[in-house]
Amino acid sequence: MKLGKVEFCHFLQILALFLCLSGMNQAELTRSRSKPYFQSGRTRTKRSWVWNQFFVLEEYMGTDPLYVGKLHSDVDKGDGSIKYILSGEGASSIFIIDENTGDIHATKRLDREEQAYYTLRAQALDRLTNKPVEPESEFVIKIQDINDNEPKFLDGPYTAGVPEMSPVGTSVVQVTATDADDPTYGNSARVVYSILQGQPYFSVEPKTGVIKTALPNMDREAKDQYLLVIQAKDMVGQNGGLSGTTSVTVTLTDVNDNPPRFPRRSYQYNVPESLPVASVVARIKAADADVGPNAEMEYKIVDGDGLGVFKISVDKDTQEGIITIQKELDFEAKTSYTLRIEAANMHVDPRFLSLGPFSDMTTVKIIVEDVDEPPVFTSRLYSMVVSEAAKVGTIIGTVAAHDPDASNSPVRYSIDRNTDLERYFNIDANSGVITTAKSLDRETNAIHNITVLAMESQNPAQIGRGYVAITILDINDNAPEFAMEYETTVCENAQPGQVIQKISAIDKDDPPNGHQFYFSLTAEAANNHNFTLQDNKDNTATVLTKRNGFRRQEQSVFYLPIFIVDSGSPSLSSTNTLTIRVCDCDADGIAQTCNAEAYILPAGLSTGALIAILACVLTLLVLVLLIVTMRRRKKEPLIFDEERDIRENIVRYDDEGGGEEDTEAFDMAALRNLNVMRDTKTRRDVTPEIQFLSRPTFKSIPDNVIFREFIWERLKEADVDPCAPPYDSLQTYAFEGNGSVAESLSSLDSISSNSDQNYDYLSDWGPRFKRLADMYGTGPDCLYS
Repeated sequence: MKLGKVEFCHFLQILALFLCLSGMNQAELTRSRSKPYFQSGRTRTKRSWVWNQFFVLEEYMGTDPLYVGKLHSDVDKGDGSIKYILSGEGASSIFIIDENTGDIHATKRLDREEQAYYTLRAQALDRLTNKPVEPESEFVIKIQDINDNEPKFLDGPYTAGVPEMSPVGTSVVQVTATDADDPTYGNSARVVYSILQGQPYFSVEPKTGVIKTALPNMDREAKDQYLLVIQAKDMVGQNGGLSGTTSVTVTLTDVNDNPPRFPRRSYQYNVPESLPVASVVARIKAADADVGPNAEMEYKIVDGDGLGVFKISVDKDTQEGIITIQKELDFEAKTSYTLRIEAANMHVDPRFLSLGPFSDMTTVKIIVEDVDEPPVFTSRLYSMVVSEAAKVGTIIGTVAAHDPDASNSPVRYSIDRNTDLERYFNIDANSGVITTAKSLDRETNAIHNITVLAMESQNPAQIGRGYVAITILDINDNAPEFAMEYETTVCENAQPGQVIQKISAIDKDDPPNGHQFYFSLTAEAANNHNFTLQDNKDNTATVLTKRNGFRRQEQSVFYLPIFIVDSGSPSLSSTNTLTIRVCDCDADGIAQTCNAEAYILPAGLSTGALIAILACVLTLLVLVLLIVTMRRRKKEPLIFDEERDIRENIVRYDDEGGGEEDTEAFDMAALRNLNVMRDTKTRRDVTPEIQFLSRPTFKSIPDNVIFREFIWERLKEADVDPCAPPYDSLQTYAFEGNGSVAESLSSLDSISSNSDQNYDYLSDWGPRFKRLADMYGTGPDCLYS
C-alpha cells in the first residue's frame, strides 16, 4: 500500500512514540524507597514494588488488544503462586490484566478528548490463601494525545464592516479557531492562521487571527463587499497538520467622500399661469454616490428674480429639490423667472475636503404660459342695502368685472339662480346693475346672499364669480300682538284690585331704537265693571279685577279686548282678545275647576271617570261586533267540502274498469261529439245564483274556428260565472275537434245508436285485428251472433 508524504510522516511519529512508551512501561518495576509493610505473623518487610504512570496512545485501530504495561512483584517467583487483580476506572470493561503475568491490555479504542486519564488500583494476592502479598497501590493510565482533531471556527461564518478609504492595517475583525487536541503536548493544538481568498485587499495575523486591510483607498462606490476565506492549521502550520476554514464577509461602509453634483448646468420648465399656490413646479436632484446620511442634501435659492415667488424644499425620501409656487403667477405681469439653486451635503467629513467643495450650483428658468382666465370682479364681496318698501325695479347697486387677459374680452353678467331661487333680483347683462324683481319682506329674509356670474363674450366657458350680500332695511309694516297665548283665570272669590294676568307684546319689525308698546282697553270695554288694565310703561300691562266675586253659573268666560299700539312711524296698532275663565279656587288661590258643567255631575264622579267609563263601553261593543262577524264568516265558507267539489279531474284506476258504463268518475259529455247540443250546466262546487241560457249547438265549420269558438265559450263561461271561486285555476279540456274522415273507432256512442254496423272489414287487416273481427264480425265463425 502506497502512502503519501503526509501519511508516512504521521506514521513514523506514532511509531517512534509507541516505542518510547513501551520502553518506559518495561521499566516501571524498578525498586525505590518503600514504606514498612506489616503482615500478621510475619516480621516487618520493605515494600517491594512501586507503580509508575502508564501511557497509552489514543485512537488505536488494531484488531488485537493494545498492550499497556506489566505489573510484577519481587515476591512473584514465577511459579504461579501470585495472582494479580485490577480495579478502578475502566477495569474489566476497558482494561484487563492477566492475573498470572500481570500484563495489562486495553480492549477498546481510547479517545483522549473524551477522557484524558484513568485511575486504577492493583494488588498482588497469594493464590492459595487469597491474601495480599503486597499492599494495594493506585496508578494512572494517561491517554497519550495524537493529532486527530482539526481546528474549528465555532463562531463562523463571520460578517464584518470597515469604512471605505480606510488606511492600510485597519482592523476589521478577529477570527478564532479551537483545536480539541492536547495543548500541553506537542504542536497538535498550536494553530496558525492564513488567508486563502481575499488578497490583496486584506491580510490576517498568523497567530492572533486579526484581519486587517491591506490596500489603501478602497472605494465602496467601486465595490462594497468582499468574501474572505481564512484557514487555521495546527502543528504550527507544518506539513501533516490538520486545517479548517471559515468565510468572512467584509462590507465597506460608506463615508462622505463624494460631493453632490447636478447632472445639468441649467433646467427649464413651462408653467401655466393658472397653477394654484403651493403647486409643484419642478423636481431637481443633485447626484451623490454616497448613501444614507452622507447623501442627505439641502437646497436653497441663492439668486434670481423669483426669490419671493418660488421656494425649494427637500424630499426626505428621494433627496430631490421640490420647487413650489408661493404667489400667484400672472403672464400679463411677468412671463419668466430665473433661479440660481445650490445643493450641498448636510454632513461633511473634514478628511475629504481636499476632494473639492461638497456643493454644486445650477440654473432653473421657469417660463410662464398664458392661460385664458375667467373674468375677475373688482371686489370679492359686494355689500348692498335696500328697503323692504322698495318698488319692483329699484336699483340696488352695481358690480363690475373685467377680462384679465390681453384680449380684454367684453363681459356679460347673470345671477346664479341657485342662490336666488325666488328670483327677487335681476341684473343687467351689460352694465352689472342689480335691481329688485319682486317685493321684499325683511321679516321673511333679512339678508340675501347671491352669486353673480361674469362670462367672457368670446369664450362663455370662462366664468368668474362675484358674491353680493344684500341687506333688507326694515319698515314698520307689522302691528304688535300678544307675546303668547295666555291662559288667564279668575277665582270666584276674587277681591277688587287683584292682579290676574301680566301681558306683554311682540312685533316682527325691528326698529333702530327698539320697541315701545302702549296698552289700553278698547272703547267698548273701557267701562266694564269686571276688569281693568294698567299700562306698566315697560312694554307690559297688568289686568286687575274691579268687583268682588264671580260665579261660574252666571258667566264662566269673559273676553277682554286689549288695544296695543307700537312706536313706529307711522305707528301700527292691533286689538287682541284676552280670554278669562272663572274657576273654583282653593284657600291659596290656586284654580281647581274651571268648567261650569261640573255642577251638574253627580257628587264624587269627575269628568275623567266618566270618560274612562265611556271608553270601556266602546271597547266592549267593538269586541262583540268582531265576534259576531267572525261567526258569520265561518258559516259561509268559500270552498265546499270534498264531497261537493266536482270539477274536471283525472282518476287513476288499477283495474280495467267497467267499460263505457263506468261514467261516475268523470263527465263523459266532454268527450262526445261537439255537434251534439250542449245543455247549460251550472257549477256543482258552489250554489249558483244566476241561471244561464243554453248555448246554441255547434255548426259544421272549419276546425280552427271550432277550436277558437270552443276555447272562447269556455273562457266566457268562466269570466261571467258569479259562482266562480276567488282564485285563478287551470282547466284542461279533452277536445279533439269536429272529427275526421276516418271517423272514430270508439264505442262510446254505441249506447244511443240503434243501427247495425258492419265490421267484417276488420278480418282483412291482419292477425293483429283478428280479436276485434271475432268480437264484432258477422261471419259464420263469429263468437257472437
